Formats: sequence, C-alpha cells, structure tokens
Amino acid sequence: MVSFTYRRRRFVNATGLALSAAAMSIGLAALGWILWTLFSSGLAAFGANLFVESTPAPGTEGGGLANAIAGSAMMVGVATFVATPIGILAGIHLAEFGTRSRFAALTRFVTDIMLSAPSIVIGLFVYAIAVATVGHFSGWSGSLALALIAIPVVVRTTENMLLLVPGSLREAAFALGAPRWRVSLAVTLRAVRGGVVTGVLLAVARIAGETAPLLFTALNNQFFTLDMGAPMANLPVVIYNFAMSPYENWQQLAWGGAALIALVVLGLNVLARVMFRDRLRG
Repeated sequence: MVSFTYRRRRFVNATGLALSAAAMSIGLAALGWILWTLFSSGLAAFGANLFVESTPAPGTEGGGLANAIAGSAMMVGVATFVATPIGILAGIHLAEFGTRSRFAALTRFVTDIMLSAPSIVIGLFVYAIAVATVGHFSGWSGSLALALIAIPVVVRTTENMLLLVPGSLREAAFALGAPRWRVSLAVTLRAVRGGVVTGVLLAVARIAGETAPLLFTALNNQFFTLDMGAPMANLPVVIYNFAMSPYENWQQLAWGGAALIALVVLGLNVLARVMFRDRLRG
C-alpha cells in the first residue's frame, strides 16, 4: 500500500512538472515569435531619419517619427511626474496609516476598479472633462489620461511592497523615538524602494503603449511641436494609423515605432533590475 501511494505521488508530481514545463514552453514560444516578428520587421526601419524627421504626408517617401517620439516622451514624462508622488503617497497611507479605516477601504476599492477599467473608458472620461470643455485636443489632456492609468498601478505596488516590511523594523524605529511619518518615509519606504521603483516602471510600461486614451485626448499632429496645449503626435496613435495605411513606408514606420516602444520598455526594466538587484533579492 505504501509502495502504491509512493508511486502514485511520483506519477502525479511528474505529470504536474511536465504540464508546467509544457505551459511554460508554449508561452515562451509565443513570446519569442512575437518578439522575432516585431524586431525583424521593426529594426529595418531604424536609422537617422527615424529620429530626426517628422511623419511623412500621404504618398510621399521617407519621413520618420521625430514628432511622435517627442510627443510620447513629453506626455509619458508628465504623466509619470504626476502619478509617481500621488501613487507612492497614497500607497504609504494605505499601508501605514489606513489599515482599518473606511476611507482606505474605499480607496482600495476605487483603485481596483481603475486597474480593471478599460483604458478607452478613461479616455472618454478625460475627453468629457478636459477636451470637450475647452473645445480642442491637447497634450495636457493626454498626460492626464495616462496619469489616471498609471496612478492605480503605483498605489497598489507601493502598498503591497510596504506590507512585506516586517513589523519588527517599524518597532525598532519607534523605539528610537522616530515619529510615524519619518518611519514611513525613511525606514519602511527606503527598505522597499527597489520594488517601488519597479512598480513605477511597470506603470510607465503600461502607459507607453496606450492608444485609446490618446485618440480621445491628444489625437495626433503631423508636424513637430512641443506645445502641450495643442494636438500632439504620439507613437501609439501613429502606429495605429500607419499600420492600417496602404503606403509601404508608413507600414515600415509603424513597425519601427512598435519596436522602439518595446526596446524602451525592455531597457527601463533591465535598468531597474540592475540598479536595485541587491535590494530586490533582499
């Protein structure tokens, strides 16, 4: 009987491992196929023109994505600048000060809803309050939409990381006479700053490729502009428009823009892992 039970457990264990390995192999194969297709088609568009020339007019040759790159960088940068302090401070409040309050429970509920809400809904909301009221599209409204998408990611990541800090660390700081706000900022947040930065980068990766909110807020601009108060070109919308166009050079630029976004997101994640490698291991 013992021998049969042992063999049965060995069989179940081997079956589980085989199924897990098969699932992992299928996922890696699909990911590898996507990356191969993306980079094999997108890297061919890389060159000086891609970064110094604006998007071409219909039926013309050449062109680049300089206006879209600048617009995306500005809007994502503003959105990250707004979402990072708000998200981190909200996460600190939820983890350190609002563990049992009704306001914290409501905040978590709203945050979870925003995390699962389709981005097009957020785009329509910002359109109603920031575009329709002023009568024109703008880069500021695009940044607002992206910030609303990034804030919940930063909030939940910060809260989850702070909840992993052992209570003994807080008690030691309190025993030394440190006030609660200083313990939260200088002890617990410092202990998990690697994870918090990773959460911010995850939020950047989330908003870097969002198309639907920008269609309703920033729209697009064929020309190079740094005016955030006017319609502004951005990589996701340009990729969306160019990928469905009948022009071959537009399609090539769309592949190049998609590869550029993937490389930027990958680079940010690798940089965060390298900079905070020891802290993430701890």
